[in-house]
Amino acid sequence: MTELFMFEKPLGMRDTLPDLYETKSRARSSIKAEMKQWGYQFIATPALEYYETVGTASAIQDQQLFKLLDQQGHTLVLRPDMTAPIARVAASKLLNDDLPLRLAYSESLYRAQQREGGRPAEFEQVGVECIGDNTISADGEMIALAVSSLKKAGLTNFQLSVGHIGFVQDLFLQILGNEERAQTLTKYLFEKNYVGYREHVQSLSLSSIDRQRLFSFLDMRGGEEVIDKALSVVENGKGKAAIGELRVLWDIIREYGVESSVKFDLTLVSHMSYYTGILFEIYAGNVGFPIGNGGRYDRLLQKFGKPTGATGFAVRLDRLLESLGGLQETTPLHCVLFSSERRQEAFAAAAEKRANGENVVLQDISGVKDIDACTSKFSDITFLVGKTGKGPLS
Repeated sequence: MTELFMFEKPLGMRDTLPDLYETKSRARSSIKAEMKQWGYQFIATPALEYYETVGTASAIQDQQLFKLLDQQGHTLVLRPDMTAPIARVAASKLLNDDLPLRLAYSESLYRAQQREGGRPAEFEQVGVECIGDNTISADGEMIALAVSSLKKAGLTNFQLSVGHIGFVQDLFLQILGNEERAQTLTKYLFEKNYVGYREHVQSLSLSSIDRQRLFSFLDMRGGEEVIDKALSVVENGKGKAAIGELRVLWDIIREYGVESSVKFDLTLVSHMSYYTGILFEIYAGNVGFPIGNGGRYDRLLQKFGKPTGATGFAVRLDRLLESLGGLQETTPLHCVLFSSERRQEAFAAAAEKRANGENVVLQDISGVKDIDACTSKFSDITFLVGKTGKGPLS
């Protein structure tokens, strides 16, 4: 091993040290417990998938995929998202004509970075997928469960921004006339480049009415009143139907009692190209990126031979921890410090404490160079050294 790479990690990879690991574990456990209480069953999928199936079905750009070849010459990818692998599992092994599937996961994902810019190439998501349910009730359940899960994790300052990809697509097609021009304008929304959006609209050959429709579209953020505003810029068709779905969704959100955590943002689009309807992003204080996102993807399972509706969401643990702020207090750790002649007594004392639910370190005193440094790391210590020894010290 060369000195250059002895302590380096591949681009975008991170180490997780004990305090951070403990904090992440607590947040993960809280969210998983809430998802289970809502009837979601956890599954796991392989870290490696075939490029021709999951790789191409994923909405992640090709240059962000980690690719490798197996011994048979097949191209594999490290899974870049979890929705596509779960769609594969559901279509091949689980989906039938009975009740919709409610599946959950907690896994690491891998997306290659071109340069070191603080973005991880490996990160963990906790999420759910509701497969086989075409109702808006399922979309409302995703939003309510997201709110409930984040609160269980200890987050208080957050907001869900809800939109509808069908509304954006139909509005742009009505005004701009073709898919290519609509995609060009959509790209400005995805990048949240609203100055560029306005400049691009200004440069287009449009009537003053259509140009104003595209400008006023940018202001469609807020509460229930946004729904009525949206009807003023979209004509009959898919766009109007999308607004009708959002009106029903708002009623469901209110009935769940989570409306204070939800706002509409009808300019919302996503890099996840498989979204087909209602979608949302989750924002929290002190974090510049969404800490989670979700939405409806009614055409993804068709790629695996099972056309059916589906919706889901995921929370990124690294961004959730950043929004929670700081490391949480770790679990108290007890130490039994012993000398060789009292080893059996020390083993018995440690076993008793562990049986009572305590976390205990057994440490031979001859392996300690600095007693003071050692004792400062633990919440309390039992000294079992020498013939008489000392009792517990707090």
